[in-house]
Amino acid sequence: MAETKLKDLSSLRPSLKKLINAPFASPATTPAPPQIRNIYQRLSREAKSRKYGERPWITIAAAATFTLNSPSSLSHLHSTSSSLTPHPTLPSLSPPLTPLLLAELIREVGLKCISFNGIPRTINCLNAFRSDLEVNPWSSSLSSVPSRTVTTSNINNTTSRGNALWKSIYTPHHGKLTQKLALAHPDLPGYILQGHYAMLLADPTRHVEGGVPRQARLGRCLTSLVAIACLRAQRGVGPQVLSHVYGLRKAVEQGLHREEFEDEEEREGMERLAGDEGCEWILESVDKIARAIGGGGFAGWEREVDQDQEDGVEDDTRLDGEVSEVGNVAEEMEEELQGGTGSGSGRGRESKL
Repeated sequence: MAETKLKDLSSLRPSLKKLINAPFASPATTPAPPQIRNIYQRLSREAKSRKYGERPWITIAAAATFTLNSPSSLSHLHSTSSSLTPHPTLPSLSPPLTPLLLAELIREVGLKCISFNGIPRTINCLNAFRSDLEVNPWSSSLSSVPSRTVTTSNINNTTSRGNALWKSIYTPHHGKLTQKLALAHPDLPGYILQGHYAMLLADPTRHVEGGVPRQARLGRCLTSLVAIACLRAQRGVGPQVLSHVYGLRKAVEQGLHREEFEDEEEREGMERLAGDEGCEWILESVDKIARAIGGGGFAGWEREVDQDQEDGVEDDTRLDGEVSEVGNVAEEMEEELQGGTGSGSGRGRESKL
């Protein structure tokens, strides 16, 4: 009898297969909307006119697109950013990245999205993106040697990098946040710090063999942009968006942008991006991408008709009535992040990570 049951488990009956692939469950990736290239081009022009730089806007756009599970849109992002030429009347901070370096940058963004979106979306998007790149003669030059493998000889350095990144983002509350996580589950802080901050979010040291070229590494500042874009596109995690906005600002306050960007104009661009106007632009840019792509799943964005976006009209609609609720959480979070005691309510005690 037991043997018969095991044989039955080797295949799925049609009704189960149908349920797995039911349209209401959004089982497939999200197709690219017709207007996505126009949106990417617009973000590029805005980034140039505001002097934010090239890598930041591509990082933001890629992270949002990974979150919305649209690998075909990633290919449009790459081809669009590869074909853009400097505008004759707009400033250019540095020479544009080559198509190879752009592909490496997008892949690195996708890898770090795991910490915010989970593994499946990154696997599906990176696989599809890599396949789309095969038509290019330079695709054989894409990095193929891993750089994050942990060994007995580098485990201490890896852990130290993760702890340093954690402290950089959450100081002076890093110790308190670790304690809060441990109350939620005793293994949670160890997993987050070691499995994500150490292994993934903190870049390997430059002398480590393998990995992407230096120009495609994200560093501390661009990693904060990945976090903000993923969480904004994901929806429902306002406290975490807030904490990583502060994380971006702390990176600039700590002068890390001066270590990671060689060009002075790029450094100044990151300073502008970390300001109020810059952070608003980050969130609004993610919103434009999310409303165009849709995404289903946990992102929950409904795809909009592109007429308003084509006409350049901003949509100020508050989605699902959630904005005011997130705003209340954000106010309490801001008090604590600035050293206040907060309201003491249950909502004020929500995790910020």
